[in-house]
Amino acid sequence: MRIRPALLALLAATALLGGCVSDSGSEPPDRPSSQAELPLPAKAAPVHTDTPVAPEPGQKCGDPTASLRPDGARGDTLDAIRSRGRLIVGLDTGSNLFSFRDPISGTIVGFDADIAREVAKDLLGSAEHIEFRSLSSADRERALQDHTVDLVVKTMTITCERRQKVDFSTVYLRANQRVLTMKTSGITGLADLAGKRVCVVSGTTSLDRIRREQPAATILAVPTWADCLVVLQQRQVDAVSTDDSILAGLAAQDPYTEVVGGSISVEPYGIGIPKGDEDLVRFVNGTLDRIRGDGTWERLYGQWLSGLGASPGPPAPTYQD
Repeated sequence: MRIRPALLALLAATALLGGCVSDSGSEPPDRPSSQAELPLPAKAAPVHTDTPVAPEPGQKCGDPTASLRPDGARGDTLDAIRSRGRLIVGLDTGSNLFSFRDPISGTIVGFDADIAREVAKDLLGSAEHIEFRSLSSADRERALQDHTVDLVVKTMTITCERRQKVDFSTVYLRANQRVLTMKTSGITGLADLAGKRVCVVSGTTSLDRIRREQPAATILAVPTWADCLVVLQQRQVDAVSTDDSILAGLAAQDPYTEVVGGSISVEPYGIGIPKGDEDLVRFVNGTLDRIRGDGTWERLYGQWLSGLGASPGPPAPTYQD
């Protein structure tokens, strides 16, 4: 079963590159002769660097990754979901390896999608009793605040700032912000981004961090990471910066790209949950506790994320009670 992600990545790469790969496979296609003829993705916008970015906030909530301890499966939120008969989950349907549409079956698959299915299985008796809704990164918190989704499982970093608006599960994966670039770019990490054009998605922690850590870079903000891959391939930017887990999914779609440099920051992922839905927080943490112990987490990592290297093992939970 380990060949399935490779097959999906190959299919995605074929669809995305559309024959632009040279026969030799050793050199990337030439830079387009006229960038003026290449439109930017919809809603793409330069980030004005003359506007100062706020200093990175200190962790004023103690340990932001500490969550509620699992307990019994009772509560009004859980009862409402059971009565509805399906779990509504917000994610990104274009995030390779994490949540994307299988080009053969049309099913949403990936590490995040399968984590969400484990919650549905425990709560509703079937992993198929789930409804996925596509969200941009900028829409994640609002969707939880408006209760248009029950959960957000979308490579969402736990921060004190976000915890003011939504609740989180315990950490289910740790990533590191790094850099993706073309193999022949000469860029080897953060320091080389001075004077370069960098693509980042709006509404992510990556955006402000790259501005703080490399203020000499020119930033292009776009709605999705797939947009970043396109503008990188078209040489409208020189690099992309976000979590290595996301960058690995982009690199799997284009053999001329590579992830470079050391960690810019550690990104602990949690499942986003509406503020105050404590019964749901505890239930989700119970599912995460189960998959850490029964081998499910390791199986999903091997199936989807083995390209990141050997499994680090599931992150140990931290509880606040």
